Amino acid sequence: MKIAFFDCHPFEREAFDRANEKSNHEIHYIETRLQESTAALAAGYPCVCAFANDCLNSQVLAILKSGGTKLIALRSAGFNHVDLAAAKSLDLKVLRVPEYSPYAIAEHVVAMIQTLNRKTHRAYNRIREGNFSLSGLVGFDLHGKTIGIIGTGRIGKVLARIMTGFGCRVLLNDPKSDLVFADEIHCRYVDVEEIFRESDIISLHMPMTPETRHFINSATLGQMKKGVMLINTGRGALIDTVALIDALKTGQIGYAGLDVYEEEEGVFFQDLSGQILSDDHLARLMTFPNVLITSHQGFLTNEALKNIADTTLLNITAFEKGEILVNEVKT
Repeated sequence: MKIAFFDCHPFEREAFDRANEKSNHEIHYIETRLQESTAALAAGYPCVCAFANDCLNSQVLAILKSGGTKLIALRSAGFNHVDLAAAKSLDLKVLRVPEYSPYAIAEHVVAMIQTLNRKTHRAYNRIREGNFSLSGLVGFDLHGKTIGIIGTGRIGKVLARIMTGFGCRVLLNDPKSDLVFADEIHCRYVDVEEIFRESDIISLHMPMTPETRHFINSATLGQMKKGVMLINTGRGALIDTVALIDALKTGQIGYAGLDVYEEEEGVFFQDLSGQILSDDHLARLMTFPNVLITSHQGFLTNEALKNIADTTLLNITAFEKGEILVNEVKT
């Protein structure tokens, strides 16, 4: 099948080319993001492969449909960037990669926690400048601290196991409690109010829905321990950025680790080093010494990239052969 592969990044091509040796699809890599101004590039391609920050609103989908596209193959687990109602009305199938490596993202959470806590990023820069002072680099033992994990899908569960290994007290929250899992690792499910009240570290692993948008806001931030560490590798819009900035300014939030950002579209995955950053909120976040921002790289391991490529191409093959679409996204 001919595939218009939008928002192509060098780190993806090797994995997809290797996976395609078995599938033999005709992949056309397009570096630009998918949006209204670029959707016409997919004319003549029955399949469009889109990344997490591509725009798949009703206008874009209509352009794709008029150009002959029949399938939207997402190479991501999230699908909140797709207008599913519009896709259904246009008879466009939408497939996704429901999981690729929970270890990659959970381990990135730990990297962010340890970087913020032990300030290794600051120490690295100091040493390179010949500054061997330890002033301002004091951290804390993770052993004995309480971490609240909100969302216990595969990623949340992997993180819970890792943090018990550090000797942390682990509190869990999820609409679907897995009590067998909780008992196995000697932790417990609690309501979010207890997580806010008790946790030294909070990590978000929730899906992005209308109900969870700005789940972290001025009210919920006020319920947390003063000086808490907040980590978000889920979806950017889970956090109200303005409220987070206010909480950082007052010290209510002591540390913030963000691998996602609610206005990351058009910024993350891009080299903007020669430009002026126009997002005032992101620019403000970058001024805080206790804020660590990574550019949505939690998934970025060799294993995850292989799984993404394999599953994406298997999804496309299943559509091409008229097989059951096990990874279809439906309204």
